[in-house]
This record gives sequence, structure tokens and C-alpha cells, in this order.
Amino acid sequence: MTRNEVAVPETRQVSGVPDERCPGSGGTLAADDGASRVRGADSYRAGLGGAEFLHWGRACVRALERARGEIDGLNVFPVPDSDTGRNLLATMRAAVASAEEIAGEPADGADAPEWRVPRIAAAMARGATAGARGNSGIILSQVLRGFAEAAAETALTGDTYRIALARAAALVRGSLSEPVEGTILTVLDRASAAAANCSESGLGGVARAAAEGAARALDSTRDQLDALREAGVVDAGARGLLVLLDTMVAEVTGETPVRREYPAAGVPRTGPRRFPPEPVRFEVMFRITGADDDRATALRSRLAPLGDSVVVAADGAGGWAVHIHCADAGAAVEAGVAAGSVRDIRIECLSGAHPDTGAAAGAEAAAAGGAGNGVPADAGDRRVPAIGGADRGVLAVAAGAGAAELFEAAGAVVLGAEPALESAALLAAIRQMPHREVLVLPNGALPAHELVAVGAAARDAHRDVLLLPSASMVQGLAAMAVHDRARIAVDDAFAMSEAAAGTRWGALRRARERALTMVGTCAPGDGLGLVGHDVVVIDRDTRAAGHTLLNRMLGLGGELVTLLAGAGAPEELAAELARHIGAEFPGVEVTVYSGGQRADLIQIGVE
Repeated sequence: MTRNEVAVPETRQVSGVPDERCPGSGGTLAADDGASRVRGADSYRAGLGGAEFLHWGRACVRALERARGEIDGLNVFPVPDSDTGRNLLATMRAAVASAEEIAGEPADGADAPEWRVPRIAAAMARGATAGARGNSGIILSQVLRGFAEAAAETALTGDTYRIALARAAALVRGSLSEPVEGTILTVLDRASAAAANCSESGLGGVARAAAEGAARALDSTRDQLDALREAGVVDAGARGLLVLLDTMVAEVTGETPVRREYPAAGVPRTGPRRFPPEPVRFEVMFRITGADDDRATALRSRLAPLGDSVVVAADGAGGWAVHIHCADAGAAVEAGVAAGSVRDIRIECLSGAHPDTGAAAGAEAAAAGGAGNGVPADAGDRRVPAIGGADRGVLAVAAGAGAAELFEAAGAVVLGAEPALESAALLAAIRQMPHREVLVLPNGALPAHELVAVGAAARDAHRDVLLLPSASMVQGLAAMAVHDRARIAVDDAFAMSEAAAGTRWGALRRARERALTMVGTCAPGDGLGLVGHDVVVIDRDTRAAGHTLLNRMLGLGGELVTLLAGAGAPEELAAELARHIGAEFPGVEVTVYSGGQRADLIQIGVE
């Protein structure tokens, strides 16, 4: 066992004895025989250090793993999408992972500065904000932030636990545009009040009081919200909060409160929901940097008219997490752009499939890596004109001045990708296109999930957007070679997607650092040959690595090779590789361009 691990004894169920000094401290517990003796009751009254706080976080992950199904089954508000348990679990995992990155082995024992609660809790709050999933995930991040701000000393004590819960309750309410009672907000308030009113000074008694206060409040949520009353359930987010509070009791005392099983939602008495109950709505989430409290407040006010479940929450380190349920995802993202630098956009449909969104799913599938088979299958459902695409434009992402000129010469509008492309910049560029139909060649500049989010945000009643499956610039150039605005959009997109998917691509790079790859360990300066995103060749001689890479790529066949030379490519490297192709693969046509990209010495396309 390492020093940052805390033993958790095996448990059995026993009946707790109420403590008259601290109302609500009794109840049914799962406890170890003499757990407080094994773990030291006096030390728990003194408080938890950073190592134990991180252990609590890990225990919360395990507890949420066990309770996820139950929590998901309770999820009917604000949207009955059965994902609250999953969202809380994903968020807590992100929180723990962030803390583990900065923890390490303490050099001077568990009381070393790196192990103090504020530092660990602050890392967990940042990780939870960055990795938050759903409304409940952002609220959880604010609970952790409350701990970080309250625990100013080395240990988490009974007094600081009271302060932490009160601060968490205030942070959560402050992050919402319209707080709703009968949810996790109410239960967190009641837990904080129970902790404040507890007459015990030790952390164990205060933690028990908070958990029991939350349990009583949880039972009352069913009668506070119409949606919960109709479904016959308690609030899902509040049930998740109780899991965390009970886990704290277990961490401090060795005794886990045993709760009754909360039955899942049944079919509403009004009958099953029938499509479409309302216009298609989206869950929109993103992060913002470069904002301040005033901008965050203004953003919250700007988002409120667009939808509901609006949360704008700080991570305590200059960043903000944003969440909203709305019909106009693009307007929500635009509001974020006005407040600061937007990143990590994530958009999911809340209302299920809709006839008008079929093509969106197809385009997003293509953007996520489909080999050209996503666009044509679904794009027929799009609102495309029956005539040619005079009102159609192509937006291509390009790295390097030479590559940009190639795409512009082929008729595309170019968005620069260097030094790095943010999803908000791509969304803004799409919205600036004057065309009714926009075909986007991302060319590998953004990960698939961000492309899906951008595509969903960019589409509206006035613009059709299709993201084509180009994972590299050479694939994008192949797509532009067959672009024909005289065709209708679905046919043009299909032909371009097919051309991109039919182009095998690779890259010759120079290793910047020592790293482990699928074919061995590379050292700084080694030549690396990649097929797609996978390293398949390592050679101390960069030119030799290029020869081997071309041999492997052309060994599978090919009639046309495109070499796109990067800004860092040695003189004559591209010409030498072209000569190698001519000598080893006679009859194969080779075209060499100056791309100017920074990442690849040579980018290779084989058709």
C-alpha cells in the first residue's frame, strides 16, 4: 500500500444509534467491527489530509459506478434522458484524474504541501469543470470548488466541512440563471443546514449530519416538482449528491450509511411521449477562457432567453464551464464567443431523431471518420435545391501558405490552421460564408467530436452544412479536384467524400522527443513515417525513413502520388522522394507541391 492510499475496512450492516447532540446522525450504517479503533477515531475528529481527500474522490468513483444505473433510472428532470448517473461518474473520474496528475508520492509525508486539501480539491474542481458532463456534472464541479475554497488549512475538519457545504451551495446557486427547488440545489442546502446545526465538532459527526439531512431532503423532492411527482421518483442529481456525502461518512468513520432503494421512473400517467413533443432541442456545453465575473454574468443573462438549464460556472482558475438546453445551438455558442475564448464545444440532441436532422447525422458520421458512406446515405433528407449549386461554397482548413494557395486556386475559401485551430474559429468561419450550402474540408485540424459539435451548431434554417471526411490536406486536395458546383449538393458531397476516402495518406516527420510508438521507441531527431496517424517506420536517417514509407504505401498499389513539402523539409527532399518513386515504381505519376505546413516534413497522398 502506498502512502497516498487509505485502508477501507470490510463492512457489515449495523443499526446506528442517534446522537442527541447532533440530530440526524443516526440511521442504518454499514460498519466495520471497531472501525474507528482500526482507523483512529481521534485522527478523524482532527480531519482529513489531502491523501485521504483524494482517496474519498476515488471511493466516490467506485460508489457512483455502483449507483449509476439507479441514478439514471430516476432521471426525468430537466430532460428524461437517463444519463445523470453516467454524467456524474464521468465528471468525478475527470476530477480524480486531474488530482492524481499533481499528487505523486509526497516527499515529506501526508502533511507535505502537495498533499494539503486545498491543492488536491482545487485540482479536482478544475478537472471536474473541464470534464463536466451535463448539468449535474457542472454542479458537481462547484461542490468540489466549495471544498477547495473552504479548506484553507492542511486538513478538512468539521468546521471546514460546514464551510465547504455552505460555500458549495452558494456557488451552485450563483452559477444558475433560474434555480429550481426540489432538485440537487435544495438537497445541498439542507445538507449544509444540517451540518451547520450539528452540535458535534468532529468531522465524523458533521459528515453524518450532512448526509442524513440530505437523505431527508431527497425523500421530499418527489413532492416539490411536478415532473418528479408524476414519475414517482426522487431527483436523480440529488440522489447522486447523497452518494458523495455517504462516501465521506465512510471515509471519515469507516461506516457507510445504508439507504433504501429508490425505484426508477415509470411511464407517466399521461401516457408515453409521442414524437414530436416539441421542436428539436440540444444540450450545448463548452468551456471559456479569458472571461471574468462580469462577462460570465452577462453570458448567463444572454443565454437565459435561449433555453433552460443554464449554468455558467467557474473552475476557480480562470476558466468557465457553460451548459444550456436550447433549440438554437449556434446562438448559444455565439454568445460564448462574445464572452471569451471558446473551446471544447459539445452538442447533443435532446429530442431524439427528427426527419429534418437525418443529413446532419450523416454528415457528422462522415466527419467522425466514416469512409465517405455517411453523407450520401442521409443527405437526401436535406433541404437541397433541385438545381445546381450556384449558392454553394467550400471552406477548407489549411496549414501553410503554399497549401492555402492550392485550395484557393481550386475555388475554396481557406481558414488557416496554424499554429492551432479552435472549434470556435471554424464555427465563425462557416457562419461568415455567404452561401446557402457550405461544404467543409476539415483536413484533420480538429478531432471528430469537435467537428460534430461545430456542424450541429452551424446548421440553421438558412444554411446547410456538410462536413466531409478529409483527415489530411492531401485528402482535401483530392476532394477539391472533383468538386463541381453544377451538381446538386448531395452529389457533389458524395463525389468529394469518395475522392477523399479513396486517397491513402501518410506523413514523414522528425521526432521531437523520445517516445514509445507501435513499432518501437524513437529518439529526438529520428525520421518517422506515418500511415494515417500511426507510426510505421522509425529510422535515424530521415530520407531512408521516407523511402521505406513510400515502399509500404505504394506496395498496396497506386497510380498518382502527391507530395506536399513542409516548411521544415530539407532542400531536395521532396525531389529525392519523387526520384525514388520513379525508380522503384515506374508508371506512377508524381506531383510535388510546396505546402509550407509546420507539422509534416512531407505529407503524402496516394490515389
